[in-house]
Amino acid sequence: MEMDKTKEMNTICAISTPYGSGGIAVIRVSGEDAIAVCDKVFRGRKPLSEATTATVMYGDVVDGDEVVDDVLVSIFRAPRSYTGEDSVEISSHGSRYIVERILSLIIGRGARMAEAGEFTRRAFLNGRMDLSQAEAVADIIASDSHASHAIATTQMRGAYSEELQHLRSKLLNITSLLELELDFSEEDVEFANRAQLVELLQHTLAKVELLANSFSLGNALKEGITVAIAGRPNVGKSTLLNRLAGEERAMVSDIAGTTRDTIEVTTNIGGVIYRFVDTAGLHATSDRLEQMGIERTTQALNKARIILWLTDDTTSSFEQDLVGYMPREEQMVVRILTKIDLRGDVAMQEYSEPHTIALSAKTGEGLDKLMQVLGTAADADSAYRGDVIVSNRRHYHALRNAAEALTSALEALQSNIPTDLLSE
Repeated sequence: MEMDKTKEMNTICAISTPYGSGGIAVIRVSGEDAIAVCDKVFRGRKPLSEATTATVMYGDVVDGDEVVDDVLVSIFRAPRSYTGEDSVEISSHGSRYIVERILSLIIGRGARMAEAGEFTRRAFLNGRMDLSQAEAVADIIASDSHASHAIATTQMRGAYSEELQHLRSKLLNITSLLELELDFSEEDVEFANRAQLVELLQHTLAKVELLANSFSLGNALKEGITVAIAGRPNVGKSTLLNRLAGEERAMVSDIAGTTRDTIEVTTNIGGVIYRFVDTAGLHATSDRLEQMGIERTTQALNKARIILWLTDDTTSSFEQDLVGYMPREEQMVVRILTKIDLRGDVAMQEYSEPHTIALSAKTGEGLDKLMQVLGTAADADSAYRGDVIVSNRRHYHALRNAAEALTSALEALQSNIPTDLLSE
């Protein structure tokens, strides 16, 4: 469908800060007539049209002779603005009445209300950012943890785009050499070094797969890391959930089968969102409700990135307690020996194996060690360092498609197929 250029390129406005979020509100105006429109409602020492880019002017927003509010107005001239167009940002007092009055005045002078995401869309259309950066803007706005914010910020600054653009330029260079060979096919001239092409494809494929494989971590940091709390009945699962939540979210009882459904608690630990899921105890039962709870436990285990396997028996095995459930290779299983406040003087060498923690959910003893293990499993440090981590599902599927195409090209090259087919 052809874009309506008249609508697309006219002047838009919107409030950029939530209503009532503070003492100051920011109203953004963008478009070819942004400065002229704002000049019609602004009264300062000089007109906004005389200001250079990236300057701030103090004055009043007026409606005829009435002063609506005293404001600071920031001027950004094209192309040195967020959207790549002439842009104006009006910082006014945060009153809903004042904001709506200013917006009404601007619209009355020739602007229109922006559609959702339209400022960022214009930035993309005007070449101020690529599509992955535009998507990262939405991720930054939606980020609810330090880790998800760090990933989105790295992407918005172009690190992800630069990584792929560098690989793409190499592939285009070698493809052009293959195309050149086709033009001189009768002379039997070889422009592209096959050994170098194999090396380039292998390097590119390894990089693409590395990026694709980072999606598991990136998606977990973005959406929250799911942690299933599992084990036999009455080993302290609900008590631990309540301790992690800081409140009584799950019913605690000595009666086996008290928890018959999954209960989820979301909490921020060290800048990472964790979704702890308390599950029904796994055991043989003829009770239909308990069986339904156990089925949901299995579903929760399948979705979890981390499994906290709780047991109060040092001789029990994972397979026994979780009724034969076998964790996937990418899942981390942390064995937690519970109720140490009731165990007396137990030799700590029992807990020396990796990912095994002794704790009391009731007193909180040993909880700090659990936090350390969870932090290691999250690997949020890579996000904080600015490593390129894929968190967008569309990007992940595009990378997987690219990996398949590169694998196909590499196999074709190693099979010595003709240049014209290899180029395709």
